[in-house]
Amino acid sequence: MAIRTEEVQINMGPQHPSTHGVLRMILTIDGETVVDARPDIGFLHRGIEKLAEKRTYHQFVGLTDRLDYLSAMLGNAVYAMAVEKVASIEVPARAEYIRVIMMELNRISSHLVFVGAFGLDLGATTPFLYTFREREDIMDIFEAVCGARLTYSYIRPGGVARDMSTGLDQMIRAFLKKMPQRLQEIDELLTGNQIFLIRSRGIGVISAEDAVSYALSGPGLRGSGVALDVRKDDPYSVYPDLDFNVCTEDTCDCLGRYLVRTGEIRESLKIVEQALDALPEGEFTAKVPKVLKPPAGEAYARVESSRGDLGVYLISDGSASPYRLHWRGPSFINLAAVGQMVKGLKIADTVAVLGSLDIVLGEVDR
Repeated sequence: MAIRTEEVQINMGPQHPSTHGVLRMILTIDGETVVDARPDIGFLHRGIEKLAEKRTYHQFVGLTDRLDYLSAMLGNAVYAMAVEKVASIEVPARAEYIRVIMMELNRISSHLVFVGAFGLDLGATTPFLYTFREREDIMDIFEAVCGARLTYSYIRPGGVARDMSTGLDQMIRAFLKKMPQRLQEIDELLTGNQIFLIRSRGIGVISAEDAVSYALSGPGLRGSGVALDVRKDDPYSVYPDLDFNVCTEDTCDCLGRYLVRTGEIRESLKIVEQALDALPEGEFTAKVPKVLKPPAGEAYARVESSRGDLGVYLISDGSASPYRLHWRGPSFINLAAVGQMVKGLKIADTVAVLGSLDIVLGEVDR
């Protein structure tokens, strides 16, 4: 007599620790096998795009920290770039180099959180402690430059809030010097760990064609072998003057997405060192009115954030506040592919797939 089974719907979250925020995953399962997965979002919605319409261009900078709060410098930067486009503000060269230094340090700190949290999702506790040890060094640098460790409001329309000091240069160079050895320790703990490899290799596979169809970007796309990076494909700031590689893996799985991020940490270290060596003298910000009223028009700016193609579409009606602002959050778009990536896997593998996308719910819900 054949055993009869039924499909069952279960909730994973919104309080589940592996959802990395308030995300509810509605899983349809047949035994331990996932038949379908549907993300249920909106628990963290704060109406940030609407709030922009009620604040001046300068006041909104503080809210850009609250979207992808693990890469707040990049959120500051993409908004500042959109304002500068619509207001025709020319950013001094020194400010551009400082921006790149801060954005790449923030990318490193964000990827370190991913590596530690991804290991924790798969049962490895020690790498989490190691990666947060390294992240603390970057937080100290950010605290020295702007007084904050998580939400910075440092990159602003026209440049940056304050200049870099000689002592800060020394802090950053000391971090760059010791980081390669620290990365080797993380590799020994996690990258070469056989249990970790079994839990991530061949899990959450998405082909290059499907990744493009779902509009994946960032490490989620480059982990499927597509070498798309806004810093190279639509260059901005001083990235065209810097030498770095676009990291890709063709395994199309959780392991590939992990390896892309560890590779990007190494490339970001190179970028920061080059930017420090080439840092010119001059002003750290342009002269921008306290009450900015750009002419009527529209602008779109995009950067390669830690999670992918991050964009801001801004419409000005000539007043002191944006008429409309739209935030293209890569976490929100990348999340759409989860259902396809987990079909046929076990419930425990859903945790690995979700972790490999490295979403931030502040950017998903907005």
